[in-house]
Amino acid sequence: MAIGVEVPKKLDGIKTKVALNLTKRQLICFGTAAMIGVPLYLGTRKAIGTEAAAILMIVVMVPLFLLAMYERDGMPAEKILKLMIRQKYIMPGIRRYRSEDLYKQMEEREKIRKEVERLEIKAGNEKHRFGKKTGKSRKKKE
Repeated sequence: MAIGVEVPKKLDGIKTKVALNLTKRQLICFGTAAMIGVPLYLGTRKAIGTEAAAILMIVVMVPLFLLAMYERDGMPAEKILKLMIRQKYIMPGIRRYRSEDLYKQMEEREKIRKEVERLEIKAGNEKHRFGKKTGKSRKKKE
């Protein structure tokens, strides 16, 4: 009688286990949590009591456990947190789509062109009018 072993067809979700059926990342996070939490508990249990020290140790260690275990859509917790911080604080806001209204730009250019023509005509009339009256350049009398 042959014993069959199912082999998954999609190998993307498989991660290599290092020790105690944990990945390297999980071992690092759990080890860091233990290196921070246990000395914190031992140092504070006499000062604030055993129960309070245990609660403090748990509060300090839970974020590291979260980093070790939480994964969504193939991304670990720290990448998700990085993306959330970037989206909320570094580059906030909604990007609005703005199209260039070429017709409005053409109207603006035409309005400016007409204004320039009007000013040139006005300046030409004033120059012509002042030129006839003076004839010669004026000299200051002392």
